[in-house]
Amino acid sequence: MTKNNIFTPGENCWVSSEARYVTPLIDCANYYKALHNAISKAQHSIFIVGWDIDSRIRLLRGKDEENAEAPSVVSDLLAWKAEQNPDIKLYRLRWDSSLAFFAQREMWTKEVWEEKTPDNVETQLDDTIPMGGSQHQKIIVVDDELVFSGGMDISTNRWDTRDHPVQSEERQGPDGEYPPLHDVQMVSSGPVVKDFATLVRWRWERVADSEPIALREEADTGLTAAKPRTWPDDFPPEFENVSCALARTIPFMDEVEPAQEVRTMLLDLINQAESFIYIENQFTTRQEIAEALNKRLKACPNLHVILVSSYEPKGKFECEAFWASRIEFKAILEKGIDPKRIRLTYSSIEDMQGRKAYKRIHSKVMTVDDKYLVIGSSNLSNRSMTLDTEIDVVLHGNSEHNRQQILHVRNDLLAEHTGRKLEDMPALFDTDYPVDALMQGQIAHGYVLTEVRDEVFTNHSVKNVFRSLSDPEEPLISLPTLDGAALPARNPRRRSIMIMLGIAVIAILGGLMFWASQSISWLSSESINDFLEKSRGTYFALPTVLLVYVVGGILFFPVTVLSLAVAAIFGPIWGPIYGIMGALLSSAILFGIGKLSGNAGLRKIGGPKVEAVDEKLKKSGIVGVAAIRMLPIAPFSLVNLVAGISSIGIVQFLIGTFLGMFPPMIAKGLVGDSITQIFRNPSATSIGYLVAGIVLWGLMIWGSQKFARYYQERKQKTATDEKECAA
Repeated sequence: MTKNNIFTPGENCWVSSEARYVTPLIDCANYYKALHNAISKAQHSIFIVGWDIDSRIRLLRGKDEENAEAPSVVSDLLAWKAEQNPDIKLYRLRWDSSLAFFAQREMWTKEVWEEKTPDNVETQLDDTIPMGGSQHQKIIVVDDELVFSGGMDISTNRWDTRDHPVQSEERQGPDGEYPPLHDVQMVSSGPVVKDFATLVRWRWERVADSEPIALREEADTGLTAAKPRTWPDDFPPEFENVSCALARTIPFMDEVEPAQEVRTMLLDLINQAESFIYIENQFTTRQEIAEALNKRLKACPNLHVILVSSYEPKGKFECEAFWASRIEFKAILEKGIDPKRIRLTYSSIEDMQGRKAYKRIHSKVMTVDDKYLVIGSSNLSNRSMTLDTEIDVVLHGNSEHNRQQILHVRNDLLAEHTGRKLEDMPALFDTDYPVDALMQGQIAHGYVLTEVRDEVFTNHSVKNVFRSLSDPEEPLISLPTLDGAALPARNPRRRSIMIMLGIAVIAILGGLMFWASQSISWLSSESINDFLEKSRGTYFALPTVLLVYVVGGILFFPVTVLSLAVAAIFGPIWGPIYGIMGALLSSAILFGIGKLSGNAGLRKIGGPKVEAVDEKLKKSGIVGVAAIRMLPIAPFSLVNLVAGISSIGIVQFLIGTFLGMFPPMIAKGLVGDSITQIFRNPSATSIGYLVAGIVLWGLMIWGSQKFARYYQERKQKTATDEKECAA
């Protein structure tokens, strides 16, 4: 066993450690399957630290999902595990996010998780990252005996299989089907798990401000330990008793000592290379890395380098920042080097039907000869070297078996990207120019590597403007302190962003309303009454009523007042007809707004009233809606919004609304018209109609209460009888 490596704790790594077993997990379908299996076996604790942890993500697909005992959706899985074992503790730490990624993340994530999971699942959002940076570590520690780490998030638009088809029904995200995506994670056991367990506890405790969480003493993390009980089935260990190091990037956070171990480690690894460096990374923009590679290539004539990245940018901002920077990275990398020795490439596919797709690379992998393998969270970008939180694991080929495994991982990845068979790869590396050999002779249909040409995407002249915003080395804003130092400002909190957006929306709407009231002569309370009155008997009558109901619904104006006013103007016949049509339109619009606003957000704003309405809707469906419409349980607009987040469909909701509102609308028509007649021409008849309308209205409310109670009792009795029958 070879003991010498370059690991120097405190300089190019946090700790030098060892792993009993390690298995790389290539692409998200494999990672999610392994993760699901490990979580299902957990008994003591689970720590999840991530850039994103989306509650809606399905970990399993197809037969695996059909045959699984445990739920597939990650929030359901953790809830199931927590309910199954009340003594288990689950900790979830996610980056609080920033304005740049706000639209991409699950809204109200903390509230969503708290609603979906029991009390032994705790959630914290890390808002301590300097502005411009992110919480980018991706770590899951299970029972302090197993750890997942690497480049993969539990997030949208991540899942894919290793064959990366051009089109896939399972590759669906919030915005529809997304293109092929490649990523790499790893699962490890042994002493390195204890290091990760210490790291995630430190991250959790500084954000949660909780008491120290002790490591599980019973966890066997020795180098002679058997495979952990939680080790995922179908993924046998590939590395054994392998030396490793953990390298971090830690920005300045609340008096925390910064660390740039990842940067130092990568530079040290490049300076060790002798024959072949393989890199696949989401971003290649760090000029310092390009300079180090170029310098090493010139110093070692037998060294060859190939990099695999993504093809196309995601919008102008990313285009000008990352892809423009890649032009410069590529120029530095290739300067003075034989092109047969170096290539910056992307992977694409064209199938037999002529359909083409570009594989998006999200992985952060590097191999150096047969000596080192890096699998981590760090991109080759400025922010990953200095401003984001990162964690890379570096495996050292300390035995013949482990050296062969490093070569196996490299060849396996390149075989996937070039559409070749794994067994064909060694022969390509036996040539004088393996990089050139990899690029030549690729199949016509299937994945191929192509040299990057970024000029087609971007204007090189503006790259520096955008780079300073999207790929910074330092916090975007620093505040001076009393002692003359600079304190980095944090990213705005999610809650702060929501408040700012709310204030902005209110300000815009208020400004528009003020402008309209000053500029549009008919937009005043007196003019609206006059307009309604004038619209009577014209083609504008119905549109006017519809507009009043929609605006009134959005502003939470009492629907009873609106109904009485419409009845007073349009009479006991057309008043209720127009009123019910306006109420239905307003209900449908607010139903949609409720659905878009999100479950947790609306519950947080509405409080107990939301819960009461939602419970009624769940229990009684159409009948429940009808009953709520007749009873003063909650405001008209709130009912509409809550219905949008409930399980009831919009058709059922509108039917229930019609059934519940039209009869009282007739009574309100009599009342409203009678009030008008009393003011215009008081008589015994008009007073009688008013009294009759009020009595009819009251009887409808009383009757609806009775019917709703009867319906609920009957429904409950039917359910009980069915259970007894089944038993």
